[in-house]
Amino acid sequence: MLKGIIGKKIGMTRIFIEEGVAVPVTVIQAGPCTVIQKKTEDKDGYEALQLGFGTKKKVNRPMSGHFQAAGGGNFATLKEFSADDIDGLEPGAEVTMDIFQIGEKIDVTGLTKGRGFAGVIKRHGFGGGRATHGCTTHRSPGSIGAAAYPSRVFPGKKMPGRMGARKQTVRNLEIVDIREEYGVILIKGAVPGPRQGVVFLKKTGGN
Repeated sequence: MLKGIIGKKIGMTRIFIEEGVAVPVTVIQAGPCTVIQKKTEDKDGYEALQLGFGTKKKVNRPMSGHFQAAGGGNFATLKEFSADDIDGLEPGAEVTMDIFQIGEKIDVTGLTKGRGFAGVIKRHGFGGGRATHGCTTHRSPGSIGAAAYPSRVFPGKKMPGRMGARKQTVRNLEIVDIREEYGVILIKGAVPGPRQGVVFLKKTGGN
């Protein structure tokens, strides 16, 4: 059984469950993905499948040759997922959302929204300086270390810098509903990334 699939975040909405409670959900287009490469225990030391998702106009010649085993095509995203039994899946086969079930817990990985260069108040939630009595450093980080000793700034100090645009995983999210006619999965809560962003859906405990 394959333990993951590639998808695309459509957006957020809400649905009403049987108890009449409104549940916020993220709508994700899960697959369909194409098997690009098959990793086996005998050849590679482990069992996994490399999946391709989406298309783009051009790919370089090495990648074009790599895709020939799956019947060709220009795939935009590649991702490898582990699997327990891959005997029935060969390069070129299609993988859909059928690997998931309603009520199952999954992990979702995505690239967070990029916020650009940000100060310590926006980036780390600092309180800022005083608002009165001649304070001129309302949004500055303040002291970042002593001068005489150690005469340097320790690594990992919270300072201004680029915010967002990093890989983030949210674990143990519940699948509320699966709409096969629309090709989407409804996941309870929020997942990282902007609308139309690529996300990786994995069974909790998989890799």
